[in-house]
Amino acid sequence: MSENCFHCDEVVPKGIDLTVTINNVVQPMCCIGCQAVAQTIVDNNLTEYYQFRTEPAQKGAELVPEQLKRHQLLDDDHLQDEFTYSGDDYKETILTIDGISCAACAWLIEMQISKLKGVVNINVNATSQRATVRWQEQTIQLSDILIAIEHIGYQALPFKASTAEQLNQTQSKNFIKRLGISGILMMQVMMIAVGLYFGAFSGMSEHTEVYLRWTSFFLSIPIIFYGAYPFYIGAINALKSKRLSMDVPVSIAILLAFSASAWATVSQQGEVYFESISMFTFLLLIGKFLEFRARSRAAQMSANLLKMMPMTATKLEDNEEVFIAARKLNVADTVLIKPGEVVPADGVILSGKSQLNEAMLSGEQLPVNKTQGDTVFAGTINGDGNLTVEVKKSPQMSFLSQLIRLSESSQAYKPKIAQLSDKIAQYFVAIILFTAIGTALYWHQHLPAEAFWITLSVLVATCPCALSLATPTALTCGTTKLNKNGIMIKSGHVIETMPKVDCIAFDKTGTLTAGQFTLKKVSIFDNNYSEEQLLAIAAALEAYSEHPLAKAFSQYRDFSIGIEQAEVTAGSGVTGVLADKTWQIGKPSWLLTGADLTEHQQAQCVLIVDQQLVARFDLADTIRDDATQVIDDLKQQQIKPLMLSGDNSHGCQQVANVVGIDDNNVKASLTAEDKMTFVKAEQGQHTVAMIGDGINDTPVFSAAHIAIAMGSGTDVAKTGADVILLNNQLSSLTKLQQVAKKTQKIIWQNYLWAFGYNAIILPLAVAGMITPYMAVIGMSASSILVITNSLRLLK
Repeated sequence: MSENCFHCDEVVPKGIDLTVTINNVVQPMCCIGCQAVAQTIVDNNLTEYYQFRTEPAQKGAELVPEQLKRHQLLDDDHLQDEFTYSGDDYKETILTIDGISCAACAWLIEMQISKLKGVVNINVNATSQRATVRWQEQTIQLSDILIAIEHIGYQALPFKASTAEQLNQTQSKNFIKRLGISGILMMQVMMIAVGLYFGAFSGMSEHTEVYLRWTSFFLSIPIIFYGAYPFYIGAINALKSKRLSMDVPVSIAILLAFSASAWATVSQQGEVYFESISMFTFLLLIGKFLEFRARSRAAQMSANLLKMMPMTATKLEDNEEVFIAARKLNVADTVLIKPGEVVPADGVILSGKSQLNEAMLSGEQLPVNKTQGDTVFAGTINGDGNLTVEVKKSPQMSFLSQLIRLSESSQAYKPKIAQLSDKIAQYFVAIILFTAIGTALYWHQHLPAEAFWITLSVLVATCPCALSLATPTALTCGTTKLNKNGIMIKSGHVIETMPKVDCIAFDKTGTLTAGQFTLKKVSIFDNNYSEEQLLAIAAALEAYSEHPLAKAFSQYRDFSIGIEQAEVTAGSGVTGVLADKTWQIGKPSWLLTGADLTEHQQAQCVLIVDQQLVARFDLADTIRDDATQVIDDLKQQQIKPLMLSGDNSHGCQQVANVVGIDDNNVKASLTAEDKMTFVKAEQGQHTVAMIGDGINDTPVFSAAHIAIAMGSGTDVAKTGADVILLNNQLSSLTKLQQVAKKTQKIIWQNYLWAFGYNAIILPLAVAGMITPYMAVIGMSASSILVITNSLRLLK
């Protein structure tokens, strides 16, 4: 019986015995081309392609040879759907990069890849070993970017949480293996060194001395060429790109010391220091390993969101359940979410009710009740009820997907001080090399026997690893801490700017108040309409609005009433045509004039038809439980609270009196442009943050130094914000400020230590007061101290 090729589904010719192991199952292949393409898919951890593909792949043998190269298959649109986000004129993805050993590596990758034509931007996070890259597909392909990264000595693959964990485990095993081999051999070399030392005083024979020296030489070779291999690769990659990294002086020190001892062994002249080199390399590896473990902890915590991304979904087609890949869902599809399942895409509940765990978004562990008409988000976990949901956003555009991309981007952001330190670090390596040369020349004239080891100490002790780690580790830990508390940082400058904020402007509705309005009273001024009719018309109009007031009318919606030519005026109201009449609902100040405005200006909204007032709606809102405490906290910190609202002055004053905002800091009946103008005026004296939740807050968001959106706010508001309070708690402002200040403090502490250490150690090393052992311990301890200090943010 003939079998078909697993890749292209064509019949495998007789006599062909080609296979590829996919998901632990050996699959037949019809030709070398299909085998090569399938193996590439496996190597790049994209085997989900076979699980969810809708048709057989193109026959590999028909592809041109260049397309069979590594990474070329990743240009396939079907595969890219798994890990890329498409913008208007660009594509964006997160890459895992293997081989990053320090911040200099990240800087090197950024510098080289940003030069490629078609690359919009690339941000590399040395702590998480991930890169966010954005490119124009019509100019450059993803494979070109991956190959360019390989050319400078690093391996890049599309980022997946599972793949990242596997890579992390592999790197950890490699570190332990190098440490184990180097440690065992180092102890043997040291025992021989003890024998040689005492033999010098007890009359050891020349034959025995030569034998022990050669034994030390051979035992040191694995340490030097296997244990220290990562340092050489880092140095070579930097030099190939005509740059200097921290690995350059370290590699020079190890190779020089080994070469000098090897020559002494061969020529039988001079001293050998194999035990010093072995211990030197071993201590360096311990330092690197501890640094790796600390960075991995921060990176692992920041990657938790990606584990929430759903892979599959149950789609309803003609009332039948169809099991498909979540990424293939489209807007308007209907999906069934069973108890315990993960929500596959953002959508609105059509039927059913349940409790959903949204802790991965908000940090709040208590489940949230959801029923018909409520919004659900991808990645949240359904409780004990069946839900039928209409998809409102494709999985690639879901709130969780955006959150992940923006989180990576914000962690890779470099404040001005970090950009300065990167420049200093590159030049500092050059200064170290020139200083080492000068040190060698000086001591060779004054104390030739010690010149070599003093120079070695200079090369190692002053390596500026801590300097380059100061900012990225602190930023990664800071943003991870905020994410765990339900605070999403979208823009990198937030951590840098937030400690400077001395004025915070609040919107009223949905921000200081809960935004959950209830209808208290309906006043009718036209007897031709009943209360039921007017509420139904109002609900039909408000269905086009995302303002919190509109939600109060949703329960009165009559779907038989259809509004035509609906037009929303942001922050004011809605206009529409029904039965050849123009209906409008909105703020009294927008719709009324003269005596009518005077009489009804305290109402939340009014309804008019053909310019005639027909109804007034009085609604009630509740003030957030934490609003008063937040305002008190701001006042204690000498931060000026403002209220900028489009609502009437009476309603604003009531809220201001309760929460404690001074009367002269309350501005009511403002349009979106008025808010923006007022914030710009305040910026002359203050650093201003604006917090809001509505569409009408978008213009002022663009003007404020920092824009903060409530998690319950409109999509437009959240898109334009720098920060999103996913937990929908106003008290998160205090947490945001605390973490931002602490992060800034830790960054400065890191820099103070890094600069202070190098300023002290350099003259001591040049003066010959630092031994190679002390140099290694000092350099490693310096880096570990910086990372450990940053990890305090995660507590």
